[in-house]
Amino acid sequence: MPNILEEIVEQTVIDLRKRKQERSFSDLGDLELFERESRDFGEALQLENDVAVIAEIKKASPSKGLIREDFDPQRIAAQYQEGGASAISVLTDEPAFKGSLKYLETASKEVSIPLLRKDFIVEPYQVKEAKAFGADAVLLIATITDGHQLQELLHAAKEFELQALVECYSEEDFEYVNFEHVDILGVNNRDLRTFDVDLHRGVELLHKAPEDTVLVSESGLSSATDLQFLLERNIDAALIGEYFMRQENPGEAVSAMKSELQNLITTETK
Repeated sequence: MPNILEEIVEQTVIDLRKRKQERSFSDLGDLELFERESRDFGEALQLENDVAVIAEIKKASPSKGLIREDFDPQRIAAQYQEGGASAISVLTDEPAFKGSLKYLETASKEVSIPLLRKDFIVEPYQVKEAKAFGADAVLLIATITDGHQLQELLHAAKEFELQALVECYSEEDFEYVNFEHVDILGVNNRDLRTFDVDLHRGVELLHKAPEDTVLVSESGLSSATDLQFLLERNIDAALIGEYFMRQENPGEAVSAMKSELQNLITTETK
């Protein structure tokens, strides 16, 4: 019986086949945002004595169902930027997460901070698609690719002037990661096979990366204490979605969490 991740990837392949029939690979280059200069996602995540927040636009998830009824991606993107997010992650997977490429396009036109397309990317078409709809970076999940496939996707990202956040789940995933071509590494605290969460999962894995790699902790994070835990372990950034999306004003929630982190840092140094 397929696990959750396998089912999502199978559906992704089906949906991708339909999209490619509606718009060819070459036609993606004709879209309005394709020629926009990419913003530096990796640089935005490197802050002095702080943890960069990648705030996520996320309507639903397979494990939690609908997360936010009052869902306006344009307003949420603006709030995130105003609240001090370093970058924004936009879920574009439709069947499992009720995402959309339109949300990415809307956010790109609304904000000036970098945008990450978060999806289950298995073909270069999706990388070019990300560029065409306003992304500055793409999430590449090592566990759903083999070594050759991951290299192909990284090559496509470079070709279309996008950065890649490569996500690992286990030491086995590291076998597929060539750090000569990977500058940003993430470890998901949520196991996408079961959707179980171990809040601080993966810090040890992240520390296996080369010293100059930008390190990102993803999912299951919800407090300034979590950010402090990451800061003390030299993790550069935290990707947070569900917690912010459940707040009345997601941007104010970002601001409050970042302010509380600075208070914790100040208290520690006294």
